[in-house]
Amino acid sequence: METFDVVIVGAGAAGLFCAGRAGQLGQRVLLLDHSPKIAEKIRISGGGRANFTNLDTTPANFLSDNPRFCRSALARYTPGDFIALVRRHGITFHEKHKGQLFCDRSAEDLITMLLRECDTGGVVRRQPCGVKAIRQRSGDAGGFELDTDAGSVQASRLVIATGGLPVPKIGATDFGLRIAQQFGHTLIAPRPALVPLAFDPVRWAPYAALSGVALPVGISVGSGKLRTTFLEDLLLTHRGLSGPAVLQISSYWRPGQALQIDLAPGVDLGARLLAAKQSSRRQLGNEFAALLPTRLAEAWLQSAGLDAQRPMPDCKDKDLQTVAQRARAWEVSPIGDEGWKKAEVMAGGVDTRELSSQTLESKRVPGLHFIGEVVDVTGWLGGYNFQWAWASAAACADALAMA
Repeated sequence: METFDVVIVGAGAAGLFCAGRAGQLGQRVLLLDHSPKIAEKIRISGGGRANFTNLDTTPANFLSDNPRFCRSALARYTPGDFIALVRRHGITFHEKHKGQLFCDRSAEDLITMLLRECDTGGVVRRQPCGVKAIRQRSGDAGGFELDTDAGSVQASRLVIATGGLPVPKIGATDFGLRIAQQFGHTLIAPRPALVPLAFDPVRWAPYAALSGVALPVGISVGSGKLRTTFLEDLLLTHRGLSGPAVLQISSYWRPGQALQIDLAPGVDLGARLLAAKQSSRRQLGNEFAALLPTRLAEAWLQSAGLDAQRPMPDCKDKDLQTVAQRARAWEVSPIGDEGWKKAEVMAGGVDTRELSSQTLESKRVPGLHFIGEVVDVTGWLGGYNFQWAWASAAACADALAMA
């Protein structure tokens, strides 16, 4: 039986980075993945250019049942640390929006970098190579035995970096969650996150014709201390709402909740329309369309029962206030989300209360580590989930080298 210091299962962002770093710190590492394609989720991310981190990363950009857990790893491996690695490999990149960094050329450059890091660390890679079974070794030696498609192997340390459930067509499975349960770990119920939301076709019918309309909005869910708001771009589709605003809020939305949408954040629509009534003889539709996309403005006037061709001086103040209030507080109720096929990440996963925040090691099973998306730490849209992959992998790799 082959023997390694560490076996890492899952050759995605977290697994590749952990393997290369641990190998370069002196560990004999075996990296396994059941998929024939390496790092497919990196390859398709960011429109093929990989939004690989966010300059503004803080623990506040992540949700978890144990929100303090991510602080340690994020503090010890920062976006600046990963950027320095990217630069050492000669990869050029740019900031696109709100601290989001993308490769200039292709996500392939990032994958090549991670593979080179593994090669430098002498990592043994086997792919495709499925894992059939995992057992703890008995006796004083401890550690783990794995039955794989390429034979049995053993190691003192085992790292589960198998990702989450989104995008099953590229090989996503629940393997990591099943292994966690096998070894007695609690799971926070997995659910799709950063996912488009679905709406009742009948109720959405009045807005279906607005498909393709996009605009910046304020989008909120919840109330009181649990209220969450994002300022992002919204996209109307024939089936409902999408775009960054909906992807962001979807991670916080729960079935049965309504969303509140401000179609003109930072603008006092009522005051603007009342002022226009005093100074303009243009039609109401023209004035309203100066504040919102034309087709959306027309739909809102129709919903309020107002004539878009009415001259502004002829409009009643209360009518202008009514349409403004509706546009500032549009309430919509999703009936669900579009599921794992459309989700970008998984919320939930291995309960972090049962892991060390310093090493990502199990508190139940010595030598067993969980990193990346399989853990109950989920970032906002915009490179935060990749930064968690790098940070959790680095914390784990450094701990492996000190074991």
